[in-house]
Amino acid sequence: MNKVILVGRLTRDPEVRYSAGDNAMAIARYGLAVDRNRRDNNNPDQPTADFFNIVAFGRTGEFAEKYLRKGMRILIEGRIQTGSYTNKEGQKVYTTDIVAERHEFVDSKSQSGGSGDSFVPAPGQDSAGDSGDGFMNIPDGIDEELPFS
Repeated sequence: MNKVILVGRLTRDPEVRYSAGDNAMAIARYGLAVDRNRRDNNNPDQPTADFFNIVAFGRTGEFAEKYLRKGMRILIEGRIQTGSYTNKEGQKVYTTDIVAERHEFVDSKSQSGGSGDSFVPAPGQDSAGDSGDGFMNIPDGIDEELPFS
């Protein structure tokens, strides 16, 4: 089984391109910084993080383009994908990406500073974003169309 669940902050805004052809598909790429539980022995007061390259295809990529911004704290569910290519110098380069299959917002507006770019937490999170009836409040900024099926 190849399944990854990460919670971290975006290190940059998603870069989105669309594939060629009649059925163009969104391909979003961005970085995610995930805190480690273990601290650096040389500097125990400084937290450490791992940095992952994230890629999202199709509707997940469109969601990333529309709603994700640098600094946002999100949960990503997906899989690890490895690959390789030959660069311009003729050297083989190996890659490891996390292919995002699902995103969830982790912070509420109040936790992220109240900017209009953030959303309420995911269902099950204890926060002011929970309406108390088992359903989360609908985030500001969502049009009539929901970004998922």
